[in-house]
Amino acid sequence: MNVSFRPHWLLAVALPLVLAACGDSEPDQRAAFKQFLQTRILDKPGVHVPKPTAEESKAFGDYSSHYAVITDFNGKMDESVKPLGNLVKTLSVRSLNDVIEHRNDLQAAKNGLNEMGEHLKQYQAEADAAHAKLKQPDDLKPVYDKAYDRTVSTPTNAFMDVLPQIDTAMDAISKVGDYVEANKAQIQINGSQITVQDPKVLEELNARLQAVNAQGKAVQEAQSRMQSVMFGR
Repeated sequence: MNVSFRPHWLLAVALPLVLAACGDSEPDQRAAFKQFLQTRILDKPGVHVPKPTAEESKAFGDYSSHYAVITDFNGKMDESVKPLGNLVKTLSVRSLNDVIEHRNDLQAAKNGLNEMGEHLKQYQAEADAAHAKLKQPDDLKPVYDKAYDRTVSTPTNAFMDVLPQIDTAMDAISKVGDYVEANKAQIQINGSQITVQDPKVLEELNARLQAVNAQGKAVQEAQSRMQSVMFGR
């Protein structure tokens, strides 16, 4: 009797071991995560932060939390830089009238720009701290680090490069507006026609307008560099 029941007892013990082996192992999860990072982020030009499907997230296992460091940062960054388009519009001055009309908007725009920069620094610092705490096998870490650099460090640096250029351009516009206000007795504006009575005032005004043009060009160049980073152009 005892001998006849022994195979059933052995089967009952072995069955959980077989079932456990059917689940995704850590090497399989790591391989799936590495392939996702390589093919969906690193092999593509520009900055891509794809959203994994439910099946992909399941295949990553605990490594899904590693990817969340990247996606959480990008969600915050996207929200933070949304006002950038409107801020750049403030710099779209084509005449002295535009400068005067934008004069009162510039300080609010500068405040928004500074706030944007502070948020980006904070979000990057938080992501860097979370990144530093991740424990990863030697074959995964270099792939993840490259993906992190592509999706966190590189876009942040690109935005942080263009923000000071915009700020300097805003300062140049402000100086023109302030100068016109201080010398409005000498400067007459009638539509696109500008008449300046004092040659010295004309010279100084032109110098300030040239500074606006130069800073506008610098902003465009910084934007082009940022687009090259973001879109891989």
